[in-house]
Amino acid sequence: MNLSVPYHLENYIDGLLIAPLSGKFIDGINPATAEVFTQIPDSNEKDVELAVNAAKKAFPSWSTTPVEERFKVLNRIADLIDENLEALALAETTDNGKPLWLSKKVDIPRASANFRFFATGIMHFASESHIMEDKAVNYTLRQPIGVVGCISPWNLPLYLFTWKIAPALAAGNCVVAKPSEVTPVTAFLLSIICKEAGLPAGVLNIVHGTGQGCGEAIVAHPSIKAISFTGSTRAGERIASLAAPKFKKLSLELGGKNPNIIFSDCNWGKMMNSTLQSSFANQGQICLCGSRILIEESIYDKFKAEFVERVRKLTVADPLDENSRQGAIVSKMHFDKVMNCIETARQEGGKILIGGNAVNPDGRCAKGYFIEPTVIEGLDCNCKTNMEEIFGPVVTLQSFKTEEEALQLANACDYGLAATIWTQDISRANRVAAKVESGIIWVNCWLLRDLRTPFGGMKNSGVGREGGWEALRFFTDAKNVCMQL
Repeated sequence: MNLSVPYHLENYIDGLLIAPLSGKFIDGINPATAEVFTQIPDSNEKDVELAVNAAKKAFPSWSTTPVEERFKVLNRIADLIDENLEALALAETTDNGKPLWLSKKVDIPRASANFRFFATGIMHFASESHIMEDKAVNYTLRQPIGVVGCISPWNLPLYLFTWKIAPALAAGNCVVAKPSEVTPVTAFLLSIICKEAGLPAGVLNIVHGTGQGCGEAIVAHPSIKAISFTGSTRAGERIASLAAPKFKKLSLELGGKNPNIIFSDCNWGKMMNSTLQSSFANQGQICLCGSRILIEESIYDKFKAEFVERVRKLTVADPLDENSRQGAIVSKMHFDKVMNCIETARQEGGKILIGGNAVNPDGRCAKGYFIEPTVIEGLDCNCKTNMEEIFGPVVTLQSFKTEEEALQLANACDYGLAATIWTQDISRANRVAAKVESGIIWVNCWLLRDLRTPFGGMKNSGVGREGGWEALRFFTDAKNVCMQL
């Protein structure tokens, strides 16, 4: 199996790799070098129509395939991802700009874990029954929806692409999927893996293109009955406006502006190590990053001094350098956005304690999109910098005196995806966890993920939940059967 990246990527439709019908392509740029390294199909509604027709044709057979057979195919995909870890990790880093060691350690292993988890999970997925004394028995059928759409973001390309596709396929659906046009390469390579694994033609169709030209065609297509989307809140609003009038099922995992709440009785060393990670992992381009660091006043100065010194030691370098701890920002457009956000923080009166500048590493990365990890203090909780998602290597520091003030700061913005709480007081941990308006709460840890647990946010951070049984429930329709005794 050849997992090299061709200059022209192709769509994967009905088991075949084919060029976009328009013949048009988009430049694929390596953000570390700012050079074009591949061409991405600029697909439109005609390509989506082909993919939907292929999925509809494949659905009757795949939806009735025994779960043991589905398990074998999906588990084989997981095996092939593991076997090709090196090639996939290099492709991910070239496409996204993240350090190569991170792609090897996190992104690609998680992609195989997603397939393996749901391949196994579908064999244990059960429905309910209810007895009405001596009158009747009610039982629930969980049946695949049909053709579903999965649209994933650029920050964790294969990781989040498979997070959607795997449960949809495991549940017996056929999928039309669109990866981000910014980072599509590993999704293309997944096409080759699926062919090798024996996934039947039409069960998974991967169509590349822009959100406006391709993504909206998927969302609006009348034969696509459910949409699972991860991305910005702005894009989520647009998707909801298109899908809601057609009564499609929606799962929207959107933005975050997550608080990291640090009390004075925390385990200092563990907190400091994890806070450094939760602030700047993947260049801060993870929706779960703790971008608002809230510190109890009595330890604020101590925290600030040590944290800034630790940030100073983070190496911004070529993603292929094993010593690099900060890679490239994913694109020139996003680089400009993050730099503008830093300038906004300055205008709002923020004091930049460290960072705030573009970086130009030596050698092949001299023209790449790199930004120093940036720490800002002195901003009001209601300012733009503390209210809007930046999605880059930028965090703010705020102090609080009491538990009540910490909660006010934590809940001040319109997002509610994740939060981290650092305290050794178990009663306080439980109180604060119950009152923080976030769908995911970590206590004395960060990004510790059990795939069985529900994943999703409150407020402007989305609608619905992914993960575990929640994902399999989303990708099935429940049917009650009442049988009189």
